[in-house]
Amino acid sequence: MSVPAATLAHVNGLFVSFEGGDGAGKSTQARALRDWLVSTGRTVLLTFEPGDTELGRVLRNAVMHGDHVDARTEALLYAADRAHHVTTVVRPALDRGEVVVTDRYLDSSVAYQGVGRDLGADAVEQLSLWATEGLLPALTVLLDIDPVAGKARLTGEPDRLERAGDEFHRRTRQAFLDRAAADPGRWLVLDGTRPTDELAAAIRGRVEPLLGDVPVASSGGASVGVAPASGSVPTRGGVVTPTVTGPS
Repeated sequence: MSVPAATLAHVNGLFVSFEGGDGAGKSTQARALRDWLVSTGRTVLLTFEPGDTELGRVLRNAVMHGDHVDARTEALLYAADRAHHVTTVVRPALDRGEVVVTDRYLDSSVAYQGVGRDLGADAVEQLSLWATEGLLPALTVLLDIDPVAGKARLTGEPDRLERAGDEFHRRTRQAFLDRAAADPGRWLVLDGTRPTDELAAAIRGRVEPLLGDVPVASSGGASVGVAPASGSVPTRGGVVTPTVTGPS
């Protein structure tokens, strides 16, 4: 398997990912960033993994709720979802000069399957880089939170990963922190227990300098897609896809 060299996505549009354990507040901050970007006139695509395509919803259901899925199959299902997501959603938006904000990306696979499931961080990373043709976010925001504190924030029925146990989640948390420490230029690490508005301001401060060549839409920014609430999977194309318009 020939793995493309990793490339940061900031040539036409801007690619930002949010990572962290369950209950860290990723979806909340992704939406806050989307709203601010729209207010600046940018066109923004807010998306998530796994499951923000028709095929992805099938894969998400299998990987999140199929107790018969072993670790290696789990990693491959996530990679399949990511390959389809990048090809059909992320790259087209970047090519149009949009800002893509995603709730989870390949670093989640490295942390959860590579380290948490003990499949090997390097092996899972190479799989994801192959699946995405080497596409990396220009910025990855890690909302760090103790797994016990994050679990207390969750509502609804837990999925397979949420049921994996405290030691599993401690390993994945450390994996995120290790990746961030190894590549500080791409990562912004924030304490997920800080007030929501403080976190949003810190994220805006890191994103704003990256917007230099991202075009301002002549008709105002538009936001398509939503990050999922805990236990729910929104659909693309009309059921749960609000449009937000920025300044004209």
